[in-house]
Amino acid sequence: MQIRSIRMEEKPLLMIIPMIDIIFFLLVFFMMSMLTMVTQRTVALNLPHASIAKVDTTKTVPVSITHDGRIFLEQDAVSLDVLASRLSLLTLESDKITVVLRGDMDAYYGKVVAVLDTIRQTGIERVSIATEGKMQ
Repeated sequence: MQIRSIRMEEKPLLMIIPMIDIIFFLLVFFMMSMLTMVTQRTVALNLPHASIAKVDTTKTVPVSITHDGRIFLEQDAVSLDVLASRLSLLTLESDKITVVLRGDMDAYYGKVVAVLDTIRQTGIERVSIATEGKMQ
């Protein structure tokens, strides 16, 4: 004859709320990690400082001017004529192009104006000038 236990067998509890919390924190962690991984391949410059520096996450075309007056489209060194032709080709692909002009703080002002004029002549209307946040 078998004797049954007086204790009732308890089913294991599955705590779902802590699991949801952990999944939420992992999701937030990976989202924040992806935001810091966004990089822009450009030439290293000494950018001027501004009190308000805003970063736009849309696809942009960086144009850089070094302190010695060299012009770079993304990472390729170009002349003003080549810059105009390559930007014109980009406008044929998409009519909504944003050019980010990254001029070194020590760059010749006339060169920056010439590049800006070349960009505007290609028909690109959205041009931003890159700066860094104001130094404390």
